[in-house]
Amino acid sequence: MFNNVKMKSALAVLGLMLSASFTASAADGTPVPSPNLGTTIIQDPTVFKDFGGKEGLVKIMDDFMVLLIADPRTKPFFDNEKQAFIKAMLVEQMCEILNGGCKYPGRDMKSSHATMRVNREAFNALVEDFQLAMDKHNVPFSSQNKLLAKLAPMYRDIETTTGAASATLVPPVAK
Repeated sequence: MFNNVKMKSALAVLGLMLSASFTASAADGTPVPSPNLGTTIIQDPTVFKDFGGKEGLVKIMDDFMVLLIADPRTKPFFDNEKQAFIKAMLVEQMCEILNGGCKYPGRDMKSSHATMRVNREAFNALVEDFQLAMDKHNVPFSSQNKLLAKLAPMYRDIETTTGAASATLVPPVAK
């Protein structure tokens, strides 16, 4: 019985320590990501500045959309869509990931892209176009890499087919 009491005491102390550490991480100013963000938030404040803040993100996304529509590999996914809405969601998503004080209100990547039939070629083309837009706005390569490292795992939710890409789209809607 003595060992059982010791074990329960040890578990209780461990539980208190864990709950204190979770409380501390929320209370220490570390931002808690929006539920549908799909990644964690970059803690380095210089990265958001390197993107030109929210105004810079708007300019980057404007150029990004132009590139996506001009690129035959991505055009079918964006040509007939609500481009202003998509740009606004991308700005909010990138702003939150870059720790710019925004909260992404959109849907998660999996449900947003479920019916789009995005293949690896289209996904890689989108990444290339995003890099071109960031380059145009002189975002340092190191900051681009920090953001792309956060975005890269999302391919699992965005790439929905191994076959040919199609333009069957369901526009993303904020919940």
